[in-house]
Amino acid sequence: MDIHAYTADFLEAQEKKDPGQKVFLQAVKEVVSTLHPVLEQNPVYIKEKILERLVEPERIISFRVPWQDDKGEIHVNRGYRVQFNSAIGPYKGGIRFHTSVTQDSLKFLAFEQTFKNSLTTLPLGGGKGGSDFDARGKSDGEVMRFCHSFMNELYRHIGYHTDVPAGDLGCGAREIGYMYGQYKKLTDVFTGTFTGKKPNWGGSLLRPEATGYGVAYFTQNMLATKNDSVKGKTCIVSGTGNVGVHAIEKLTELGGKVVGFMDYDGSVYDKDGVDAEKLAFLKDLVFVRRGSLKEYVKKFPKAEFRPGKKTWDIPCNIACPTACENELHGDDAKTLLKNGCKCVCEGSNMPCTPEAIEAFQAAGILYSPGKASNAGGVAVSGLEMTQNSMRLYWTREEVDQYLHRIMNSIHNSCLEAAEMYGMKGNYMAGANIAGFKKVADSMLDQGLV
Repeated sequence: MDIHAYTADFLEAQEKKDPGQKVFLQAVKEVVSTLHPVLEQNPVYIKEKILERLVEPERIISFRVPWQDDKGEIHVNRGYRVQFNSAIGPYKGGIRFHTSVTQDSLKFLAFEQTFKNSLTTLPLGGGKGGSDFDARGKSDGEVMRFCHSFMNELYRHIGYHTDVPAGDLGCGAREIGYMYGQYKKLTDVFTGTFTGKKPNWGGSLLRPEATGYGVAYFTQNMLATKNDSVKGKTCIVSGTGNVGVHAIEKLTELGGKVVGFMDYDGSVYDKDGVDAEKLAFLKDLVFVRRGSLKEYVKKFPKAEFRPGKKTWDIPCNIACPTACENELHGDDAKTLLKNGCKCVCEGSNMPCTPEAIEAFQAAGILYSPGKASNAGGVAVSGLEMTQNSMRLYWTREEVDQYLHRIMNSIHNSCLEAAEMYGMKGNYMAGANIAGFKKVADSMLDQGLV
């Protein structure tokens, strides 16, 4: 069989089945394009229609979310949960509250999550959920009423052994708390059905930091293959959410100099780099006051705020996109390469467009896909589930050791899979292949279900 013809026909058929679902189709194409040698050596995947089954979610739940603001006005949002694949464990993936949330975006995220969770070595399936609700500018009472309404439907479809949600963009510890409180009231059980909880009622230490720390550890691992390290390198990060801020923190701890980062309003260029005082201010600004980076330059006037601009034109050695999908385009990639970037480590899901990835790979620089390098968050979520089951709390040091070990394992799995199938050093191919094979083989073991 001509594998290239088979995958071309498969992708064409998928486009006809899911017209208009651009980011989901982009994610499917990115994975399938790296699987040709795997399919050639394992024709059973074709015979058993693994690809055709794998791209269909096992279940999609869609529901309305009515809620009332502080003035008594009624609003209606859409809620979703995409339960994509449970071949290796219960569905696991975050809940995203953002105006960009659609069924397309959540299918893409749940598809990616399936392979990401596979790479962690933990028994977790893939899922994702959310709503087009925007928590920015809302009072705590408004956010609580929305979260309770959201949970009034979702609680029927989740559970400790079925589907374990977590936080994501726009959904942090506050939102997890409100949702869990309503879940507990409706079900009358206290189990580890959610992760990302606060430590005083079942959460894991280091969970907020885990994704960002994992990005830094993966970056360090990639550079080590070139007998290099983060120490002394100039770094830029895109988002300043949970992932971005903690990536800044760990890159700085590893000896890097973070000079650029951004939020909704624009970017900061701080030539002197982020130090302990600046990091403390940034954490308070983002996590406590939920303010704008405009305030950063008022506090530290040597830094420059650039309204509406991204960070990609800032000269750097290491770039970590941590904001959202397709934020780094082909032209941005060319600018990064021109300015000396030697390593791109994704901290969000599919932040680089296909044109950007092609540019990085053609230039031969180190590049890792988010499904590998941002898996630290779900890894510690899995560790939180373990602690809940054991009724134990681990110290920060213990969790960090597990996290570091898992990120090392993911890094090694990517390199080994890539080399096994003739694509040595290709982290994207290695991540896709290693993640795919575990899920595909599990599906074969369990039969046609």
